[in-house]
Amino acid sequence: MANGGVPLLPDGDFRRVLCVAAHPDDIEYGTSAAVAAWTARGVEVRYLMLTRGEAGMDRTDPAETARIRTAEQISAGHAVGVSEVDFLDHPDGVLVESLGLRRDICRAIRRFRPDVVLTGTWEIEFMAGLNQADHRVAGMATLDAVRDAGNRWVFTELLEEDLPPWSVTWFLVGGHTRPNYAVDVTGAPLEAGIASLEAHGEYLAGIPGHPSPRQLIGMITTGQGRAAGVGSAVLFRGWNFAEPPPMPGGPPDTDR
Repeated sequence: MANGGVPLLPDGDFRRVLCVAAHPDDIEYGTSAAVAAWTARGVEVRYLMLTRGEAGMDRTDPAETARIRTAEQISAGHAVGVSEVDFLDHPDGVLVESLGLRRDICRAIRRFRPDVVLTGTWEIEFMAGLNQADHRVAGMATLDAVRDAGNRWVFTELLEEDLPPWSVTWFLVGGHTRPNYAVDVTGAPLEAGIASLEAHGEYLAGIPGHPSPRQLIGMITTGQGRAAGVGSAVLFRGWNFAEPPPMPGGPPDTDR
């Protein structure tokens, strides 16, 4: 444990991580620095974008916006060592927590077979204020899909695609208001994370008053680093499914 209130994530056994996000750029607001720390030591990380972010640039036609943001997300992934970025074509801005969305995420989990799935928080009010609708849907759908992926009797049609059940070990949520783990991103991972947000230059240029990536990511990771007792950190809410679930009231009294 670092010299702070939030312990470091025991991520030494991570081998494969799937990051699921609603839009291109969602992962770059801090999480990508943690991704850089993992890929630097050989962890395979893949991104799944549920939309192409086509509704995100007010003065640009949605088809052109989708082209821009897809290309920028691929470049952002490369900045932190991610070479595989998959895009679904669910509609940006009106993402719906449907069975179809859950099935698509479940399919991606079974194909990649990660030991970790990471997404953003579904809280209405989170660390950056009021959460956007697509973000909330993406978080909840990913949570459900993690459970779906391990159950052969849910989405049985995936068995016909030669995609048997797969159970992940860790589920991580970025941006959560009650984080319980930290990833130290001091140094090179932080620089890579900044570069990943800088890769969204054309998109960010259309957001009035948006801080520079260096200023914003530096501020986020410094504050979260203080919580973990390190120079720079990214905080997560995490669940380890390999551990027994907590029991209300503590462990049973075996003397009775």
